[in-house]
Amino acid sequence: MSLLKDFNQGIIKENPVLRIMIGLCPVLAVSNTAVNALGMSIAVAFVLIGSNLVVSAIRKLVPDQIRIPIFIIIISTFVTICDYLMQAYYPALYQALGVFVPLIVVNCIILGRAEAFAYKNPVLNSVLDGAGMSLGFALALVSIGIIRELLGAGAVFGFMVVNPAIVALLMILPPGAFLTIGFLMAGLNKLENKVL
Repeated sequence: MSLLKDFNQGIIKENPVLRIMIGLCPVLAVSNTAVNALGMSIAVAFVLIGSNLVVSAIRKLVPDQIRIPIFIIIISTFVTICDYLMQAYYPALYQALGVFVPLIVVNCIILGRAEAFAYKNPVLNSVLDGAGMSLGFALALVSIGIIRELLGAGAVFGFMVVNPAIVALLMILPPGAFLTIGFLMAGLNKLENKVL
């Protein structure tokens, strides 16, 4: 039961974007298209799950006084691997995401989960926590990307769905991200209040 709870926690109850409101910098910057949002979600998942695994595996060997620098080294290793893989195999996505891939190193979601969860729990629990947080981040980010791209460009994942003449360009600009996050948070709150 504890393993399932560790996985489920990050999807809705502690969703990093729609509940805890952390990691918003890449959310606001790259969610103008669904493809960018999905690409960033995969990159964050790779780094979060990998760093949670390693931090948890070495947690008993790391002295408290130097744990944060150790976490940053582990996280930056995974970010570098992700950065190089994306640059080699997905250069268009790498260009679109730009500086936000290297900035995953200082993303509050990654460092926060290493400190708050992986450093205090066994490996399997930490991997499931990372997977759940990643899924919650991905669901929020891709939902925001789909909504913004549809309303702002008339497309979803690059495929035209609506006549571009009737779109609201504001939605693919930064204010559109804030509006979308606000409406998704309100919808999630309304849904949660109905269930309770």
